[in-house]
Amino acid sequence: MGIPKPKSGDVLAGISVALLALPQGLAYSELAGLPAKYGLYAAALPSLLAALFVSSPYLQTGPVALTALLTFGALQGLAEPQSVEFIELAALLALMVGIIRLALGVFKFGKITNILTDSVVLGFTSGAAILIVFSQLPKSLGVQDVSGGVLSAGWESLTTPSQWEIGAILFSIFTILIIFGGRAAHRLFPGVLIAVVSGILISHFGEYSGQIVGELPGGFISLKFQYEWNAVTKLIFPAIVIAIVGFAEPASIARTFAKEENMNWSPNKEFISQGVANLAAAVSNAFPVGGSFGRSALNKIAGASTAWAGAVTGAFVLAALPFVFLLEDLPSAILGATVIGAVIKLIRIKDLLDTLKASTSEGVVAAGTLLATLLTSPRIERGILIGLIFALFEFLRNKYVSNKPKGNYS
Repeated sequence: MGIPKPKSGDVLAGISVALLALPQGLAYSELAGLPAKYGLYAAALPSLLAALFVSSPYLQTGPVALTALLTFGALQGLAEPQSVEFIELAALLALMVGIIRLALGVFKFGKITNILTDSVVLGFTSGAAILIVFSQLPKSLGVQDVSGGVLSAGWESLTTPSQWEIGAILFSIFTILIIFGGRAAHRLFPGVLIAVVSGILISHFGEYSGQIVGELPGGFISLKFQYEWNAVTKLIFPAIVIAIVGFAEPASIARTFAKEENMNWSPNKEFISQGVANLAAAVSNAFPVGGSFGRSALNKIAGASTAWAGAVTGAFVLAALPFVFLLEDLPSAILGATVIGAVIKLIRIKDLLDTLKASTSEGVVAAGTLLATLLTSPRIERGILIGLIFALFEFLRNKYVSNKPKGNYS
């Protein structure tokens, strides 16, 4: 259960990931419907404690876009986003997700994720990524007065150029260009860090009039042990969905790296690590967390060789908490563009079309899941349930109808 002795590359990798986790934490917290500072709490203790239990040395745990969107969908309607009640419910949801994942790992139910077929995951992640992009369009375009759901608000922002704010658009374009351009130039190019530092300096000294992160009171985490227990029954289904669906991301990361490095990995051990991480998020008064594709990839590229890198990331964020007021002047447009840059690759339309060509039934499941995810927004956990029903229907049809022997009418 312990982790190997740390190596020199782990410290540099851990700090590199932490510098990315700070702005992403702010962005994903707002995506989840909480004040920005709670994303920093979700990036500190969860990353630090998960590192003690992971089976993959590269897996980085903390706030992620998909889980943040699932959290927002689960809690919207139960409380007003950004409110004290909403924050309380988010912490309870993290606690429930942590308990479920921990139980699945301890009792060795790691293979439960096999119920999520490739076609269901493809449709759901693509649909969720589209929703995440649309949710960030108002920030990225500087549109402040929008109404309606995620899709309608994003579409309204996109189609009302009279409300666009030129400064926000320039920040967004700069962020996207430096993230992808820098990545093309060198895999370790700190595009997000440069965008954040540049944005803060320009915003502060240039008297930027657009939307900024705003007040970020410094200080350490106040541990929480009291929860809104009367809401447990309302959150049990979303908690189960987040516990299983949200686990698909860290499982995919661990599986991919294990194959590349010819190593073994344990889904049960990863369930335990992700369970511990969510329990840490709950006592940190944060929201459900998971494994990050982008930060895990950066971790590996930056030289990590043991799970100590994840612990370094959490410790660095924890140490940085008293100084987060330095991020108060960060333009919100940069956060929006950072999120879009992180999830845009998850919109896999080409893969969906290829699936449809290879197997009509699998393609229908993928497309149906994508559509269901969009239509059930913000309660996208219902989208994955509909996708599973599609998959079950296709399985039964193929087994009992398509293979049914034809009668002899001669």
